[in-house]
Amino acid sequence: MSRNERRALTDRSLDDVLTPSLRADIIALLDDVRQRGDAAVCEATLHFDGVSLRPDQLRVGADELMSAEVSKEVHTALVDAIDHVRRFNEAVRARMTDWSLEISPGTQVGEKITPITSVGLFVPGGKASYPSVAYQLGVPAIVAGVPRIAVMVPPLPDGAGRVDPAVLVVCRLLGINEVYRANGPAGLAALGFGTATINSVRKIVGPGSPAVTAAQVELQRHGVATMMVLGPTESMMVADESTDAQRAALDLLIEAEHGEDSTVLLVATNRDVIDAIDRELDHLIARLPSVRATAARAALGVNGGALLTASLSEACDVVNAFAPEHLQLAIQRPRADDLVAQINNAGEILVGQDTPFSAANFVLGCPAALPTSGFAAVSSGITVAAFLKTTAIAAASNAALRRMSSTITALADHEGFAAHGNALRQRFE
Repeated sequence: MSRNERRALTDRSLDDVLTPSLRADIIALLDDVRQRGDAAVCEATLHFDGVSLRPDQLRVGADELMSAEVSKEVHTALVDAIDHVRRFNEAVRARMTDWSLEISPGTQVGEKITPITSVGLFVPGGKASYPSVAYQLGVPAIVAGVPRIAVMVPPLPDGAGRVDPAVLVVCRLLGINEVYRANGPAGLAALGFGTATINSVRKIVGPGSPAVTAAQVELQRHGVATMMVLGPTESMMVADESTDAQRAALDLLIEAEHGEDSTVLLVATNRDVIDAIDRELDHLIARLPSVRATAARAALGVNGGALLTASLSEACDVVNAFAPEHLQLAIQRPRADDLVAQINNAGEILVGQDTPFSAANFVLGCPAALPTSGFAAVSSGITVAAFLKTTAIAAASNAALRRMSSTITALADHEGFAAHGNALRQRFE
């Protein structure tokens, strides 16, 4: 590939996802919610979701929350998955502790860690059921100790205004009782600005459609913290001569079936392996449901593809340049373990062919809400750390301040801040 072709592969602009017309529509919707509150949220839910709601129906009632049911198998799976995610995040939290250091004689510095006071969790819904998103976001917030957690879910598309019962079961299992139903972007606007029914929150996280992503991007202009950027889905797989073609094809289709805007890339050191995986994909895609097959063909074809590299080291260079949301090293260990040390830019690294994307999405415990569009080069997936903040703490003795005074006054004078220097000069005259 030429330099320009490589740049075209790795450069993903937000403009590719958030078109000017979409952003204009979302800005107008957010302004409407900010000005008219619940009425605008209800109108947007009717217009975009086909569900008529009164303001007093935006919040899911306690009876609906407590009566939600799923099959025994799904309930067992949810409990198992929640346990894994909780243990992962408890381990992360245990490594994030308050600390203090005497940085110089008489000068103490450190940090204290505290949770964000309120967060809004967006769980996609409407056309599909995503309870995994609810616990992947909810468990870290709970482990962080966030005092107030609000969940926003689009209503099911049957017009009755119901919320996905699997999501409600997750909320019940986690002890989250503040749950709202509304159109995605309008609901996020309500969480950002606050309405008569929905109190505002300090931070909003959660994956969704381009419209949902646009809403989160625009809310940042109004001082609402969000996570950048969660969608559309993208995955990458590294393969070599040791890769089992059938298992590789099975795993490539995991993220490929998400949607026609997904991107799936295979990076391999062996052309025969690429061809073998391609043949397996032909057979497997033909057996998928039509809507999933269409998505897979787009993700693997129009949006993705296969790249042949001269070595695994070059494959790692491709990974770091692309910074994928999901990465699987579909090669034998310990060679796969050696590659982990060479990869710095990926939302997650799944090692070996017994660690498929679906295991990470549902139950491994590591974060599944991950940065996309190249943001894995500068940000991380959503764990307990996303709901915590650090506050610096410092204390100096009189003797220590006297020792630092020459440094302070010199820099204050250089930068032209008279009061900065005067506070030291006049203190010690």
